[in-house]
Amino acid sequence: MFTGIITDIGTIRSIEHRGDLRAVISCAYDPDSIDLGASISCSGVCLTVVDKGRDTAGGWFAVDVSGETQNCTAQGQWTQGRKLNLERALKVGDELGGHIVTGHVDGVGEIIAVTPIGDSHQVDVKLPNGLAAFVAAKGSITVDGVSLTVNSVTDAANSSHFALNIIPHTWDVTTFANLAVGHTVNLEIDVLARYLKRMEQFRAA
Repeated sequence: MFTGIITDIGTIRSIEHRGDLRAVISCAYDPDSIDLGASISCSGVCLTVVDKGRDTAGGWFAVDVSGETQNCTAQGQWTQGRKLNLERALKVGDELGGHIVTGHVDGVGEIIAVTPIGDSHQVDVKLPNGLAAFVAAKGSITVDGVSLTVNSVTDAANSSHFALNIIPHTWDVTTFANLAVGHTVNLEIDVLARYLKRMEQFRAA
């Protein structure tokens, strides 16, 4: 479980294709403080630490990314050199600064506009089919692992999109400074909305 408050920006140091994909991620975390088997959110994807270490380039940890995870997450995320928003799992007693985030991606959105407004940026994200009903103005959403408040939602005949206001601090301490039109991002709807989605599916069945 996570809060959507990013504590480091990691970089995929290397990729090895096995049965699954093994990614080695450079980070500022002390490897001695990371347990094997621990969960780390990597741009919104909860992954298990399978190896760790420190060398002349600094600290790192390794994760295995299944084919299913690769298919369900943002295009190009699992490539060498990619920057990732990192968050370690929530501990009992930690401050809940964002909202409850599970690290399970519900869909992939597409950036359709990045607009500077004062010192902040408005980012507009096209929703994948099926998620529009679960994103509401002033509600919470996780974008590439970052807990954010939805400013507005716009519905059209064939698609919907939502707008976010990214303040300078969030822009600076996440990968958002690299966002551009056409980029894809991992989306996780609010956990309460996920339960509502399940209830709706159950009733429809």
